[in-house]
Amino acid sequence: MSRMVVIYPTPKNIEAFDRHYFEIHVPLAKKIPGLRKYEVSDGPIAALIGASLVHRIGTLYFDDLAAMKKALASAEGQAAGADRRLFAPDDSGVQIFLFDNREV
Repeated sequence: MSRMVVIYPTPKNIEAFDRHYFEIHVPLAKKIPGLRKYEVSDGPIAALIGASLVHRIGTLYFDDLAAMKKALASAEGQAAGADRRLFAPDDSGVQIFLFDNREV
């Protein structure tokens, strides 16, 4: 299985961010073909060294990296990516990681 982890820093307007994220972005992303599961952090995000500047973490699951790349290139994937840039522009500190994982 492969994951896409998106880490969002704390926005200036948390209420507006969450409203857009849950009412617009999540429904768009859930239409991405091949998406197996979508998880979102719930509650404060802590760090081992103390307070965190992270507000929300989204984790999307796909069968493998090839399926993920195909899904992100689809019209639905492109729409979700374009929407993300509306509520969390590239220069906002958003971090996105794509990777395969295995159980050990």
